[in-house]
Amino acid sequence: MADPSSTAKVALLTGAGTGIGLATGALLARAGFQIRLVGRRESLLQAAAAPLGPSVARVHTADVGDYDQAQACVDRAIEAFGRLDVVVNNAGHVASMLIGAVDESRARRLFDVNAIGPTAIINRAWPHMVAQKSGRIINVSSMATVDPFPGLGVYAAAKAAVNLLARAAHNEGRRRGILAFAVAPGAVETAMLRSIVDERALPPARTLQPDQVARIIVECATGARDHQSGEVITVPSP
Repeated sequence: MADPSSTAKVALLTGAGTGIGLATGALLARAGFQIRLVGRRESLLQAAAAPLGPSVARVHTADVGDYDQAQACVDRAIEAFGRLDVVVNNAGHVASMLIGAVDESRARRLFDVNAIGPTAIINRAWPHMVAQKSGRIINVSSMATVDPFPGLGVYAAAKAAVNLLARAAHNEGRRRGILAFAVAPGAVETAMLRSIVDERALPPARTLQPDQVARIIVECATGARDHQSGEVITVPSP
């Protein structure tokens, strides 16, 4: 049940159990947000929520690659906290495959998680933000959208969709108090990165840390980067 006396802003964060999402949740809590943590693995979500406390963070297990489950994330966040101020579309799926080797199943999964899921969440959150006359949407993209190296072409194409989606949300929402951003980091030291490239090919010294990206996401959420609404904010690797 929502606490009617609470004045805290509410954020929905996908991919919240690991990497950038885990770091972002901690920083959002520090910034005073109540957070709906979303991911596929409940054990990781519970571990992320535990240090934040039940009044700050609540978990919701879902696969955002499924349209209905993605939209339900929004419903559950509003039911839990009574409002929704920020959406962080951070969940991602990556596969390193040359374009000629990508089959239908893999192509669909890449687009479902990286592009369709964020679309579903924004669609569901939109009327609530319009009614509030405020809201911020943050899509986590990738520097691969600038110049993907071989094997990341389809992944990059899916991530490029959320860059344009952020611009479209900015264009349609700015007169209604809704701002939107895309944050596009380079290689980030996460399990997802290491699932496609090992440390011999890409040493940790050449990667970003999750909290470096999380800080920029939270700056978008708190208003520090309002002047960049509609833009793709690139975060190059070292």
